[in-house]
Amino acid sequence: MFVAHSKWSVRGKWTVALLALFLVQLLFAQSAAKVTTVDPASGKVDDTVTLTGENLGKDNVVGVFLSDAQDDFKATVVDQASDKIVMKVPKTKAGGYNVSIQVKDRILILPLKFNVTE
Repeated sequence: MFVAHSKWSVRGKWTVALLALFLVQLLFAQSAAKVTTVDPASGKVDDTVTLTGENLGKDNVVGVFLSDAQDDFKATVVDQASDKIVMKVPKTKAGGYNVSIQVKDRILILPLKFNVTE
């Protein structure tokens, strides 16, 4: 009888540990930065572009870039809030780029495109 109680305690501890791990991941996912739109989708160098989404405040996103297969071009952030970032198109050549955000020390290349025009 005592052994069965011990097994339940070990099982219960594992259940609580797994539940806690799941909840931590869920909370982290809810605070993850997410960009949903880029407006406009094209523009010239120094034009203003607005990224909208969730958790985009200064405490989460520390930089915005236009990225191609070789380089990341850092944009100047003009305004930043939890639901939007206003940036200026960085100096780069005309062409298509992915929008990227820097969260802590990682640059996340997003599946959102921006076209730099001349």
